[in-house]
Amino acid sequence: MNLRLFPKKETTASVWNGGLTYEYMIYPETASYSDRDFLFRISSATIEEVPSAFTKFKGYHRYLVMLDNSLPIEINKEKKVYEKYEIIEFNSDDEVTSYTKGIDFNWMVSEKIANPKLTITDRNQNCNAQIILLFSLQTTVIKINEKPYYLEAYDLLAIENQKKENITIHFSNECLYGILESL
Repeated sequence: MNLRLFPKKETTASVWNGGLTYEYMIYPETASYSDRDFLFRISSATIEEVPSAFTKFKGYHRYLVMLDNSLPIEINKEKKVYEKYEIIEFNSDDEVTSYTKGIDFNWMVSEKIANPKLTITDRNQNCNAQIILLFSLQTTVIKINEKPYYLEAYDLLAIENQKKENITIHFSNECLYGILESL
């Protein structure tokens, strides 16, 4: 089991057409965002332009969560409003336009990966997935097999579990909880 902490304060900003994006993790590590050869990528972005068209990524599924605001959005000309912390799922090749400013969590997953799952939880979990992603929504303590990890708001804790060992996870506060059963 390989566990890595990605603190928000250590991410660096890149410009996208609607604001700034902060990449936490790209997998595998040898992959490149610009080459679009990654299996998944986790980032957080500021939406500073209204309206703002999202960047398209052919071959990827996207999970988006607004961290500070609701999100009026148009996906393929269908208008919806998502509340703070509500999980939005769409194809990364869709026409997506947002109509508010704010900060989001963004998880792009290759369509080659079957059944990715993302939820918000503070309930204890037993999991043997190959990849486990824990994104803190506020300062929190996450215990992995009884060992505590202290996270500030918007930190990411990633667990690579190649042997698919059973892992016990305890949360002190709500977190985004993502799993990939196999890559």
